[in-house]
Amino acid sequence: MNHRIDVLQEIEENLPFGVAQAAGAASREPVANGHGRHLANDEASRLVHQVFLPQTEQSPTVVSFAAIDHGNGCSHICASVAEILAGDPLRSVCLVEANFRSPDVSGLFGEVNSCGLAEALTRRAPIRSFLSSTHAARNLWLLPCGTLGPDASSLFASGSLRERMAELRAEFDFVIVDTPPLTRYADAIALGQLADGLILIVEAGVTRRDETARAVATLRASKIEILAAVLNKGISPIPEKLYKRL
Repeated sequence: MNHRIDVLQEIEENLPFGVAQAAGAASREPVANGHGRHLANDEASRLVHQVFLPQTEQSPTVVSFAAIDHGNGCSHICASVAEILAGDPLRSVCLVEANFRSPDVSGLFGEVNSCGLAEALTRRAPIRSFLSSTHAARNLWLLPCGTLGPDASSLFASGSLRERMAELRAEFDFVIVDTPPLTRYADAIALGQLADGLILIVEAGVTRRDETARAVATLRASKIEILAAVLNKGISPIPEKLYKRL
């Protein structure tokens, strides 16, 4: 048990926005039904305001989220952050379901288009033709996974991924990208290299120290900036002084 999330205390000093705590287990209620504030409201808002706002030339607008492993709550945190960003009707926000391995975001928003990112990477059409509107906010759009084939993950190696991400960047004020777990697949690396930075998700009492250390080393070797870390589903062992930086 002593080899778990305490590694965050070691890497925290190199994170621009420190470590945020998500209080309690992530809800699995649909966002469209008005539930599912997947991060505690104050912590989610704090993360949004520190990482994304106020908007300056240096502020990230395209951010990928990646968990250490399956079940760490990444998809739910992405949905929560996107919904809070869309709370300002003047902002356009797109949530990208890029976790082809275990897609979960679409289920949080109810019925969505059958077409999505998979089709956008193989067909020639404006990116908006693959988007689904959401009931959460008129200015919040979802790019679901789409119809996945057995070789869907290989699409991330195609040149069209870079083109589509550039298109999303031009179309929206903010793009939130939900990616597969870092310890199992290379997908998050490919997506993270096209974003302005990455937010790391770890789960209290579950995520191991050695796994986190390897994931952080891989991200840094890939020249992906880790903007912040979110400690999900538990009471944080992070010292109080760290919260002053959030």
